[in-house]
Amino acid sequence: MGATRETGSDAPGEARFLARLALLAVLGSLLVLVLALGEGGLMVLGAGLLGVVLCAAGVWWFVAHRGLLRVIGALLVFLAPAGVVVLFAYQGLWLTALILVLCWGVALTCARAALRRSRPERPQVATAAARPARPVLIMNPKSGGGKVGRFGLVERAEELGARVILLDPGAPADVTELARRAVADGADLLGVAGGDGTQALVAAVAADHDLPFLVISAGTRNHLAMDLGLDRDDPSRCLDALTDGEELRIDLGDVSGRAFVNTVSFGVYADVVQRPEYRDDKAGTALSLMPDLLVGEGVRRLDSLVDGAPLADQQALLVSNNPYFSPDEISGTGRRPRLDDGELGVLGIRVEDAAQAADLAVRGSQSTGLTVLSAHRVEVTVSGPAEADGSPEAAEDAGTDGPPEVAENAGADPSAEEPGTSGAVEIPVAVDGEALRMPIPVVCTLRPGALRVLVPRDRPGVVAPPPAIDWRRILDLAFGRTVRTAPR
Repeated sequence: MGATRETGSDAPGEARFLARLALLAVLGSLLVLVLALGEGGLMVLGAGLLGVVLCAAGVWWFVAHRGLLRVIGALLVFLAPAGVVVLFAYQGLWLTALILVLCWGVALTCARAALRRSRPERPQVATAAARPARPVLIMNPKSGGGKVGRFGLVERAEELGARVILLDPGAPADVTELARRAVADGADLLGVAGGDGTQALVAAVAADHDLPFLVISAGTRNHLAMDLGLDRDDPSRCLDALTDGEELRIDLGDVSGRAFVNTVSFGVYADVVQRPEYRDDKAGTALSLMPDLLVGEGVRRLDSLVDGAPLADQQALLVSNNPYFSPDEISGTGRRPRLDDGELGVLGIRVEDAAQAADLAVRGSQSTGLTVLSAHRVEVTVSGPAEADGSPEAAEDAGTDGPPEVAENAGADPSAEEPGTSGAVEIPVAVDGEALRMPIPVVCTLRPGALRVLVPRDRPGVVAPPPAIDWRRILDLAFGRTVRTAPR
């Protein structure tokens, strides 16, 4: 875990002041409850909690079931919060509820501000970079809905002296081989304007030859660009790195020999994106398949070894290139504060009924349905009757069409998406959004500092995520006690 450092007794006065404000806000909310005991204070607390529980149960029934239960679930999602509001208004408790919400809002805001000021972020080291003489950029014209053409990336890159390889959407190419040929022809930088799946394939070639790699945010979601602090609204700004750039060293993930820059998903999400119809109807496909994937007979469960420690019977498993800041952010919008810590993030999910869904909604990362770890090696296999998923029928289900992420990552090695013929049991795996199948066990590791990324000197930068609330640490900050914390 590394060395520790002393903080707390010498915490900045501003952090101590904010910590005390947070505690005062908490005490204020408790005082409001005590004063309102005779006027329904406990009803406010109980009704609010019940509303959250019913809403979470409704989400579970809507997602995991069909028919009447799905209808009931949908009604609960809308009626539970509405019922709480009506109850507060009818009982005249809305003012008490509003004051409680404001107190907790102030408490959380001040607590996060105190923690942020007491533990300043360790900036990632950037080094000066020479201007590349023979940069080669691979661009996918369909990526991100046509960003390459809309922002004039080809013309701009060529003006800056880069050679552009423009992919033909009608004839998918092997971008790994294109990148290798570029290196053989003397390229001293490789770059990609496309989805994160294509970014990873070319990044692997750049890392193998210790060449700088340029990320151009022309994909749909651009998670890697976001965590590098690049401009996702104007991908042409990424090209400024060719003339005025600096270099970052970041880690590169590896899943059974294939590189990844963001995440590898197993289980429910990976199963859904395998379906050919997912490409045209994401929500409809997911709702159609979820009941069978979550509670149906023969449901696949994931077993894994996380640095040798077993993690069994998970419905979904997410392995990331460096941990995401908040394990509660499982929707794909989360951020990784660093890309050079040398560890995989591991997020396991197991929710099998409405009660566990409610527990997850109320307790978040403290729920028994959510496992949050970091590791250097993760080995994934499956348990249960679905283990025979390497059958021809399952392979046929995978299809040749993937989700939009797959389409925009045209150029991925076609053979990587075809089920093997060796008879090995394979499972669906989503690698940086691409739907693949891999023989078990699937092994995820990390190559620390393997990738040299060239970024513009002038870029938006990484937005520091708000720190997780640690009330014990807030108490220590408020009263000036010394706290030992691991460096970040």
